[in-house]
Amino acid sequence: MTTTVRPDTEPGPQRLRRALRVLVADDEPDTVLTLIELLRQEGHEAHGVREGSAVMQAIREFDPDVVLLDISMPDMTGWDVARKVRQLCGQERPLLIAISGVYKQAADQILGKLAGFNYYLAKPYDPSVLTALLRDAQ
Repeated sequence: MTTTVRPDTEPGPQRLRRALRVLVADDEPDTVLTLIELLRQEGHEAHGVREGSAVMQAIREFDPDVVLLDISMPDMTGWDVARKVRQLCGQERPLLIAISGVYKQAADQILGKLAGFNYYLAKPYDPSVLTALLRDAQ
């Protein structure tokens, strides 16, 4: 007896990946909207905030798997927000990705690790790099 698997019933890579809940925190409205659209196109659930002070409340309500966090927000630095996230949630989850329009060489990456960031992306970033990081997070 042979078994035939039809292509439409065989799980493909897209069906095997689970959707992530991603919180985008950036004071630039265009950046938030662009990232949310990109994330939704990739099949993820996305929510955005524009102030560092709003991140903790959004984490409690949205329970994200990943937080994309601008390090240069006017009300609260991303470094301070990341430290608070790690104090509240621990080191493993959510995955923290620092995003910044100002790249100050390796010092920012070192500070990012101290604050609890998992990755650092300089703006403008390649969307394929971000989606690859998210695929690894799944």
